[in-house]
This record gives sequence, C-alpha cells and structure tokens, in this order.
Amino acid sequence: MNYNSTRDKNKVVSASQAIAQGISEEGGLFVPQELPKYSMDDLKAMLETDYRGRAKKIMGDFLSDFTAEEISESVEAAYTAEKFGGENPVPISYIESEDKKMSLLELWHGPTCAFKDMALQILPHLLTKSMKKTCDGKEAVILVATSGDTGKAALEGFKDVEGTKIMVFYPTGGVSPMQKRQMATQKGDNVSVVAIKGNFDDAQTGVKKIFTNSEIKEKLAANNMLFSSANSINWGRLLPQIVYYFSAYCDMVNEGKISLGDSINVCVPTGNFGNILASFYAMNMGLPVKKFICASNSNNVLTDFIRTGTYDKKRKFYTTISPSMDILVSSNLERLLYHLTDGNADKVAELMNSLNTEGVYSVDEDIKTKLDKYFWGGYCDDENTEKTIGDLYKNENYLADTHTAVAVNVYGQYVKETGDTTPVVIASTASPYKFAKAVLASVTDEILPQDEFSMVDELSAKTKTAVPTPLASLKDAKERFSLVCEADEMPKVVIESLGI
Repeated sequence: MNYNSTRDKNKVVSASQAIAQGISEEGGLFVPQELPKYSMDDLKAMLETDYRGRAKKIMGDFLSDFTAEEISESVEAAYTAEKFGGENPVPISYIESEDKKMSLLELWHGPTCAFKDMALQILPHLLTKSMKKTCDGKEAVILVATSGDTGKAALEGFKDVEGTKIMVFYPTGGVSPMQKRQMATQKGDNVSVVAIKGNFDDAQTGVKKIFTNSEIKEKLAANNMLFSSANSINWGRLLPQIVYYFSAYCDMVNEGKISLGDSINVCVPTGNFGNILASFYAMNMGLPVKKFICASNSNNVLTDFIRTGTYDKKRKFYTTISPSMDILVSSNLERLLYHLTDGNADKVAELMNSLNTEGVYSVDEDIKTKLDKYFWGGYCDDENTEKTIGDLYKNENYLADTHTAVAVNVYGQYVKETGDTTPVVIASTASPYKFAKAVLASVTDEILPQDEFSMVDELSAKTKTAVPTPLASLKDAKERFSLVCEADEMPKVVIESLGI
C-alpha cells in the first residue's frame, strides 16, 4: 500500500516514507491510496483476539513494507499491561438509561494519562523502523506543537530513543498546570520543551513553517538530520487510533451490549480532528457506524463548519477548561476534505491556500451533502462542561475530565435534537486528574486549595478515586525546562537547540 499527498497526487510514498517524513514537501498530508475492507467475517475473527491481536491485523494491512515480525514487535512493546494498567489498554465504562446507552471508551490509562498514549507509545517503534528502511544513518528531529496532551505523550514515547531528538512547543497559559508540569519535568537526554507566547495555532503554524523551510532543511541535511513529526499530521500517529474503534466495537459485542452487525454512533471531543477522523476511516473499512458526532468547546470552528460548510478561523480565541481542544485550525480536516472530494488534490490545495491567505474557505454543495450524511456538530461552553461533570458524578458516580464532559454534553444535545438513541461510543480522552481544578470545582461547592497537588489530593478524597501514579509522582519531580520565546523565534530556537 502506498500513500499520496492530499495536495499533490503525484507525490507517492511508501508507508515507511510517509511515517519518516511526516508531511509532504508542499505541506500536504499523506493519505492511503486505498483502504482495507473488512467483512462481517473479518470482524467476527477480531472478536476472538485481544487488543494487541487486532492492532497487528489492522496495522499490518496498512504498513505493507513492514514485516509481520516488525509489526508484532512494535505492538507488543507498546501496549504492555505494565504501561496501561491491565491487559486491555482501552476499557469501556457503560452508562445506560432509558434514552441513552453511552459506552465511554477510556483511552487514558497509559503512562501520560491521555488518549495520545495509544498512538505515541507505538510511534517511536514505527518511526525508528521507518528511518532504517528509508534513510538509514540519519537522525530524526521531531518537532511537536501541543495544546497539552500530545507534547507529554510524545516526550514520554521518544525519550532516549536512539537516533531521535524531540522538541515540543506549547502555548503559555494554554495548557493546564498539570500538563505544563508533565512537560517541564520530562526526563531524557534527547528532549527539549519550549513555551511560546501565543496560542496553539501559533505553535502549530510555526512548526509547519519550519518543516517547509528549505534553508533549515538544508542545514539539517548537512548534519545528517531530517525533520519528522509526532503530531497527528503524521500517518503513524493516526493509524493506531483506527485500532481502538474496531476494538471497542468487538468488546461491546463480546460483552453483550450490541450484536455483530449492529450500527453504533461515535462521539469525540475534537480539536485537531485526528481522533474523530480515525473513526471515519474505520467506518470506510467496514465498521458499522451510523453517525459521527463532533463535539467542540467554545472554540467551535468545527461545529460551524459542519453546520454551514464554511470554515472560518477569523474569530475570537477562547482559553477554556478543556485546553486540548483550544484550536482554530484543525489540521486533520484536510484529510477528510480529500476523501469527501473523491481524492481531488487540486481542490484540497485550493481550499488550504484560501485558509492560509484569507483565513476562510467554503465547500461546494456536493461536499456539504456528504458532510451532512456522516457528521453532526455541537459545542459546549465551560459552564455547561462543569455542570456535566457534576451531573455525571452525582447521578452516575462517574468522574469525567473536562474534554470527556464536552462530548457527553454534546451527545445529549444530539439525542435531544434527532431522537437517535443508537448505542454510542464516546471517546474519553484524559484522566480527570490532569484538570484537577476544573473537575474539583464541578463536584464541590467548597473553597478550593490553591496548590495544584492539594487540589489533586482533595479530588481523590472527595470522590474516593485513586490518583494515577504517573501524575502523583510529579509532585516532587524537578523542573528542567523554562524557556519562553515568541512564535517567530521558533526557527532560531530549533537551530540553537540542535547546535547546527
């Protein structure tokens, strides 16, 4: 299976090239030229294996230039019971009532307590193998823009991985105190963390500009280095996320919640669009999905796009209690546009150019019709996010983080508007302890402690839930990174950090 760029179909690469390179030279994203198709018999076979078995099957069908042994080795190393606290790395919590059947797919049991671990624990294995296949001997310089969770998960995944250096940029004031501490205390000789003055979109735009800067790329080449990415623009980040939607469906069948062949809905709290796009790929491969419910916070650019067909990033930016969704430029939407235009790379390039130059684009009626068929969009502000956390805890004894709560709230809006009670998989994307202040404020009327870790302890005592070990251990960790720069200084910081 080969991959081509969303902006130029003549740019064709292998799976290992797509993963090693991360992004196409002209700024497009790599997409598979075809998708594997799974029958009900294929899904039935998946019922009889575990998460790792399902991952080996699905990834093997996409990574045709990897051997079965290479894929097995990567999967077994990534998804250990030790790292994820059990044999199933993505357990499901069920909340059922007369009008709703919610399956909360808990994607946050990994080493950094966020859904990004599901991809970023395996990406280092895929990337290093890809580098050996395509550019053996070169060092990968991994640049990451993060709105909170990707940064720590990438740092943890790549720390001390031979042949790699990783640099993470995050917005000052745009991540939770716990997310900031996770990054600032990161261990590893090959890691670096820099805060930028601006928001996530400034960081993401800065990284993309560096990727396509010919002068910087020439300097790297002269020093036997090349850029790669751990953001979801990299196909190696997106592919592992497809797996957990198939696995969730199989677990629901095995646990008697649905029958094989039944349709489900999928609801995802969405910022950069990668997580929900993975479920869209799963549907196109044969997973029975009826509707994709895209849940946004007050930065509701995706909600407006789904409802109107116009994507307009020229709007007020909100800093919310669900910071991983504080995004106005959703990179992975480009891949969806490519598929909705039936692979019209020229059209996608035109739309992306309009977004870059005018800050806005509108899709035609054909694309809008397809968008309406598959997607429903809604958003939830901070006040209703807190109310949803409180209601879930009070009524269901379930403690949700701020992002999961956005999804639960928007799903409720969807059911109310449409009457559709198809069983739903809701992506639960982070531990509530990563956002202790907002979650604690949602479940108590008492005055909150001022210290972050005092809030964590109070939340644990109040709800009788355990603090995840990776977060508890941060209390006494030494802070290593404190550099802050302007967004336009990012290229200079990268060059200085690499010493070239």
